[in-house]
Amino acid sequence: MPKRKISDLLSPNESTEGEPLKSKGRFDDNSSHATATEPPISENRNPSPAPFDLAYPNVAIQNTSQKSVPFQQPTPLTSFSYTPEHVQVFDDSALRYFCSPPRNAHLGYGYERWIRRPEERSRIDSLLRAVDRITDGQHKKMNLEDIGVVAWRGVFTRILTAPYEDREGWCMNVMLINGTLYLEEHRTESQLVEKNDIKPHHRKMMYYGYAFESYCTTEIKNTSHSKAAPTRYNAHPDSELGWGGDVNTNVQWCSIVRTKLGDTRLVIGGEVDCSDGEYNGTTDTFVELKTSLAIRGAADEEKFERKLLKFYFQSFLLGVPKIVVGFRTPTGQLTSTQSFQTMSIPRMMRERRHGKTSVPWDPSLCLTWGNQFLAYLKQTLIRGESDDAPDHEKSAEFSIKEQSGCDDSTISAQIWRVNFLPGEGVRLVKLDKPATDEVVNGEDRVGFIPRWYWDKLKSTAAHTSHGGIVRGTITEQPVQSAVGGWRI
Repeated sequence: MPKRKISDLLSPNESTEGEPLKSKGRFDDNSSHATATEPPISENRNPSPAPFDLAYPNVAIQNTSQKSVPFQQPTPLTSFSYTPEHVQVFDDSALRYFCSPPRNAHLGYGYERWIRRPEERSRIDSLLRAVDRITDGQHKKMNLEDIGVVAWRGVFTRILTAPYEDREGWCMNVMLINGTLYLEEHRTESQLVEKNDIKPHHRKMMYYGYAFESYCTTEIKNTSHSKAAPTRYNAHPDSELGWGGDVNTNVQWCSIVRTKLGDTRLVIGGEVDCSDGEYNGTTDTFVELKTSLAIRGAADEEKFERKLLKFYFQSFLLGVPKIVVGFRTPTGQLTSTQSFQTMSIPRMMRERRHGKTSVPWDPSLCLTWGNQFLAYLKQTLIRGESDDAPDHEKSAEFSIKEQSGCDDSTISAQIWRVNFLPGEGVRLVKLDKPATDEVVNGEDRVGFIPRWYWDKLKSTAAHTSHGGIVRGTITEQPVQSAVGGWRI
């Protein structure tokens, strides 16, 4: 079979230029604390891994006969909306519905009316409210002790795409409570200032992505059974043709799903751009929307292939079956759109080898790495909490337990920092008191966990401690058959 180019898979008018795509909540995090080394930009993909606890995987060695780590098809547990004031409500009021965008749409339209939510610390509070909802009370769908890891979709995307990341390091905060790993990305105040003080040119390019979402969505679903596009809603009488409403990034619709990587049960939360038709409680109608400069040559095709890695996992993790990419000019005019079936993207990559023996990227390698990463976190945290610590660490841990109000060792409030350096690997360190205080940031928290959730965990642990809770043990369920090609 002859090799096909990305441009062969796109419509003829889509080959002009390529650049980094619009990113939501993109994080380029570095640790600023002395106990957690700051990840620099690194171009060396094969340094000695000796200093690091988990070595960087060698992507040059791709064993096609290696059995892939199974990943279970994501199943929705609940959903919630953020209002225009960014208040969390457990309904679908912010869900939008897909419409084909108008030809030659101007993605700069409405820029001066853009309401942009400032970048903040990446807390998991709203995700924990959803977890609390699905593990207790009338909406209960699973047991908390069955959950191995809780994190936002962006955190998991960072982890799984790390084998092919050769520029940006990242830092995350980790806590192990009653056998469940909780992860959040780490952002310092200086990083937040930098993210909120972006240059006008970059700000405009960021807006193009949000404007594309407006052109592609409507608040009114198509209730008929015809294939006609849903009726559009325009916020202003003078709105441009096809405009779906002015951009307010406070407003989001989020889906919370459960899935499994290997034997570890994951609960993942993330924003879903829209539904293609009426939302039926499954992921079947989910659509992810992206923008990119149009492709003009081979070099741009390679850049686009690298972007597809993140596009793929962002959608894969939530069970989103379709990605719609809008290709644009440098000045923000939409030239064309192309739909990609999420589960077909790896096959498309295998058909595109650039004359080499290896594919541009292999999702099986990413899943294997992700499985190793989570096992490494769990084992290290269990060992770190049980080993004898140096005196200064004992002092810090004592202070944390005082802060948490925990009188026994049933649960731990210890925060760990995981640092990823491209081309080198991952290092995990236990945070001392000053670093912990930086994470808490004067808020009502135990570690990075909100106090209300911590109190509930502590109460649960107290009620079950006589039954033999083993801290650090993740309840494992038999791996169900992956549905719809979710085993890669």
